[in-house]
Amino acid sequence: MRIGYFDDFRLGVVKGDGIVDVMDAVRDIPHLGPGDLINGLIARFADYRKRLEDAAAKGTAKPLASVRIRPPLPRPGNIDCMAVNYMEDGTRAEPAPINAFHKSPGSVIGPGDTMVLPDVPATIFEGEAELAVVIGSRARHVRETEAMGHVFGYTCFIDGSARGLPPAGNTFYQMKSRESFAPIGPFIVTADEVPDPHRLRVRLWVAGALKQDFNTDDMAHKIPRCIAWVSAIHPLDPGDILATGTNHRGLSAFMDGDRVELEIERIGRLSIAVRDDLKRTWARDTRLEHAEKKRDGVTTPQLSGKYAPAP
Repeated sequence: MRIGYFDDFRLGVVKGDGIVDVMDAVRDIPHLGPGDLINGLIARFADYRKRLEDAAAKGTAKPLASVRIRPPLPRPGNIDCMAVNYMEDGTRAEPAPINAFHKSPGSVIGPGDTMVLPDVPATIFEGEAELAVVIGSRARHVRETEAMGHVFGYTCFIDGSARGLPPAGNTFYQMKSRESFAPIGPFIVTADEVPDPHRLRVRLWVAGALKQDFNTDDMAHKIPRCIAWVSAIHPLDPGDILATGTNHRGLSAFMDGDRVELEIERIGRLSIAVRDDLKRTWARDTRLEHAEKKRDGVTTPQLSGKYAPAP
């Protein structure tokens, strides 16, 4: 099942090329807003699945092209992002130590929305293509062997980054939790629709050019390990997001006017815009292309605009 929000945050179930309004089937779930509603539905999904299936079967679908798709999880309690969690096409001799960081729920946007690059002296703005796990039931000190039982489903996730901010050192909070830096969507795909989340092709296009193209089978610490590790640090609740990391070799600059599209096999396609009122520019090289040209630094330098290095 594919579940998500559309228009003025009407809950819908996708049917073919359309979406069916199923709000009447879930009205009795206590909620103050769409975030509470979807989190409450996920927690009670066993009781509501048949209602949703019946509502979707009987309802009239609106064409997806005629509605505005909203973020399927507008206010997750936690967004936990795994860090350096890919083997980078076999270029890493061994997995990096397992690690993660927290991203603000206030940074969530949805399909068709705009990532706004702020007026800060970042060396580059990037976005990482990631498979996101949606937690289905409270997970606390979960064993790896039990972890997949806590997975409700999956969605697409772009981890926006403002790299190189001062002061030098640990700047993950201001780098990762910027407003609009967590695009997700288009829908939540329930776990039964994804036989093996560790065998999915992930592709990201920036301004029409394919930049990232990798498979989740390159993941260093698999989903059960990630859930077990994170849940030993803090509990995960229904509707929380666990982003599983990316292959960094294809990362490249996001710039004003870009259309960014993330497609994950079996999960869907998420498209967003990018706006930079300062009109800063970078070369279009990926990190891999930059390294192959034997140029300094991990990423291409800013070419023009505010904060560009002096010639």
